[in-house]
Amino acid sequence: MSVGGMSFRDTGVGAMGFELAVWRESEPIGRALARERYRRAEAPLLKERFPDEDVSGGLIRIGADRVDEVSNAVFAFARDEGLVCYDPQRDLVHNREPLGAYPGIQLHTGDGMVVTDPDLGLVHDALGTMSAQNPFVALVLYGRHFMQVSPDGAFELEFKESGVIRATRIDELNEVRACFLAYASGDRSFLEHFQWSS
Repeated sequence: MSVGGMSFRDTGVGAMGFELAVWRESEPIGRALARERYRRAEAPLLKERFPDEDVSGGLIRIGADRVDEVSNAVFAFARDEGLVCYDPQRDLVHNREPLGAYPGIQLHTGDGMVVTDPDLGLVHDALGTMSAQNPFVALVLYGRHFMQVSPDGAFELEFKESGVIRATRIDELNEVRACFLAYASGDRSFLEHFQWSS
């Protein structure tokens, strides 16, 4: 399974698997600050919540065969406990806020990340990770609506609401980000800015 980038000891996901860090911050932080702080992370409840995993302070190392299952549980744990979670393999920070307009919305990536109630900064940054190893990003509110994108020269963007799927092609990643952030915030003005087929 490919989950991109660097693991904590070498490049790629190997026998050591995957690493995440959780700790408390008083306000949302960016990726540069998270990169500086994650090795000193402290989260006493992490070992209690994940007793069968390799936990040291606020760092959890996950075996390659359990990356999806455990990492998604760690993201949920961090959200529930009001902690920042940093994923050094993808260089993504999961902050507590700002959140979008839809409680329970899920962020899915083609490399296996699933985050319920992602902060808007994470949505923005996750869109920049699309590659051959991460071929799509989606925001999904099951049973109601979704938006997903995949790179194919330009970006193929789909939006579904009220049973209708609309699709468009967008050249610029910044425009894709604007659509995702508007959608996550409950704003449908992005529908007026592009030609959509249904």
